[in-house]
Amino acid sequence: MVTHMKTTVDISDALLEAAREVAANQGITVRELIETGLRLALKDRKRPKSFKLRKASFRGKGLQTPMKGVSWDRFREMAYEGRGT
Repeated sequence: MVTHMKTTVDISDALLEAAREVAANQGITVRELIETGLRLALKDRKRPKSFKLRKASFRGKGLQTPMKGVSWDRFREMAYEGRGT
């Protein structure tokens, strides 16, 4: 059994007018349009967004001569030189 609850929602006049036009063009009620949109919005928010790490490898010759043999601490210092305090 489907029950309905009346409620009041404040939306802009322009948005309501656009909704009325779309509903009229599609032969549905504004209520149907709003319920469909709300269902879609809720569905999108329930679905967790999956994270996919993109492939970020590149071809190269490795560390260049001035960096070979440099300690990790020095390498990190050089990478952050001029940034922050």
